[in-house]
Amino acid sequence: MYQNKVTLIGFLGNDAEVRTNDSRSFTTLSVATKSSYKKDGQYVAHTEWHRCVVFGKLAEFAGTLRKGAHLQIEGELRSRVYEPKKTGKKQPEKKTIWEIRVNSILKLDRAEKASPEEQEAEAQLPLEAAA
Repeated sequence: MYQNKVTLIGFLGNDAEVRTNDSRSFTTLSVATKSSYKKDGQYVAHTEWHRCVVFGKLAEFAGTLRKGAHLQIEGELRSRVYEPKKTGKKQPEKKTIWEIRVNSILKLDRAEKASPEEQEAEAQLPLEAAA
């Protein structure tokens, strides 16, 4: 039996990018996760950037996400080999990149605070109706 499952909780570094390749639409996300450790009595922070690719109906939702969104993403880790565009500089023939092929996105952002009028109206509701 095999399992290839990645769960990330982090923040979107840029607005989602909707792209089309061979008449197939997909969305790419750049998600940052952060970790820290103690070295010589000081905390050292490290940010890791993850390239996430979303296909299908979920890609439509992903395309609406904006920079700074707090997300939980689940998917599988995939490698892909491609040839970089020629820039005149000496480059390796092929490059391998790692990306998360997303199958689930949960937006963790808190709901925006209600206006004072909405808060006041909610406070006046009977307890049964507010629950």
